[in-house]
Amino acid sequence: MSKIWQKSVNVNELVENFTVGRDREFDAQMAAFDVLGSLAHTRMLHSIGLLGKEDLDAVQSELKNIYKDVLAGKFSIWEDVEDVHSQVELLLTRRIGDAGKKTHSGRSRNDQVLVDLKLFFRSELKDVVEATEALFRSLIALSEKHKDVLLPGYTHLQVAMPSSFGLWFGAYAESLIDDLELTLAAYKITNKNPLGSAAGYGSSFPLDRTLTTELLGFERLNYNVVYAQMGRGKTERVIAQALASIAATLAKFAMDQALYLSQNFAFISYPDALTTGSSIMPHKKNPDVWEIMRGKCNRLQALPNDVAIMTTNLPSGYHRELQLLKELLFPAFTDLKLCLQMADFMLQHIEVKRNILDDPKYAYLFSVDEVNKLVLSGVPFRDAYRQVGLAIEQGNFNPEKTVQHTHEGSIGNLNNDKITQAMDKLIKSFDFETVRKSVESLLK
Repeated sequence: MSKIWQKSVNVNELVENFTVGRDREFDAQMAAFDVLGSLAHTRMLHSIGLLGKEDLDAVQSELKNIYKDVLAGKFSIWEDVEDVHSQVELLLTRRIGDAGKKTHSGRSRNDQVLVDLKLFFRSELKDVVEATEALFRSLIALSEKHKDVLLPGYTHLQVAMPSSFGLWFGAYAESLIDDLELTLAAYKITNKNPLGSAAGYGSSFPLDRTLTTELLGFERLNYNVVYAQMGRGKTERVIAQALASIAATLAKFAMDQALYLSQNFAFISYPDALTTGSSIMPHKKNPDVWEIMRGKCNRLQALPNDVAIMTTNLPSGYHRELQLLKELLFPAFTDLKLCLQMADFMLQHIEVKRNILDDPKYAYLFSVDEVNKLVLSGVPFRDAYRQVGLAIEQGNFNPEKTVQHTHEGSIGNLNNDKITQAMDKLIKSFDFETVRKSVESLLK
């Protein structure tokens, strides 16, 4: 196996396979970002006189060719190569000679993998944000479309007070805003440049870390080189918390869907093609999409704990088990994005049931409204409460099934415009455009 660190002794094959593990599999997903990091690093090396103009031109040109190969699906990490960093450097050296050997000056695999991960996470978080925003828009549209369709509200899974589909859809839309607030924090922590920290203690070369920060579109540096390395594990933990927060919202929504689709509730329905059947019960229409989503998202909620346990009590500096964090985070991004996309897809086909509250079992939903009517007419609240309670006990409760809720966020005043404004403002805070322009500039 080719290693950029190997000298004269061959590593035992069992040790080799155990320590490399699944690294090649996950490293392949970082190939484009490894190239971007090298494009920025080599331009910086030229700016401080460590890479001549002719070598720079050769390196930059070939790195861009490798980048194109990655996008075209033509890049792979060879079986005898340890990781993506070794593969890119090997390709450069074979294609352009000694210039390729000069690209590692001033950096270590430690900060190289750190910058690759930061760029990868930044890109994945962008995808998550965009998928979450798409689901948010669908929920708000459904909230507006069905804002006048009443729905039973529950506490303790007991019939409680009137709700509406407008409130139900809108509640999950607003929940996603809070989830993205946490995601913004994760994005900001991710969007800091560790390149130049080398093995965690900097370099005797006069590296221009501000330049690579600007070239890669990072918001700012991880200034302290020891902390730049300590940030590995911490960054993953914060990202895990953000992903788990979105997953928690989706898991609860999926549970509502499964309940509301059951015959005992029958509040919503989907076309037959979006449900599954039973091998022995011909009448079944199972909500398998929502159940699988619930399971995936419940598993994602354990992610912060998985990351925390793997990194607990590690001292400062690099430790090899940190590479195992890829096995936790990379599939988590894939699962969450798929769940967000499937939730949005399903909602394009949802059908809501009207006149649900005509069923007599929902009559007690209006008990609080009846109490409030008496209070508005001058009856003290406790007396009004007792009066309505006695009517229910004696079977004389016959409410008017209309709602007069007008305060902010209630059935009659959803404030969806305010919720949408909050999301719009939040999305702008991510400033994806700066990153896009920086990457485009690097690849010119």
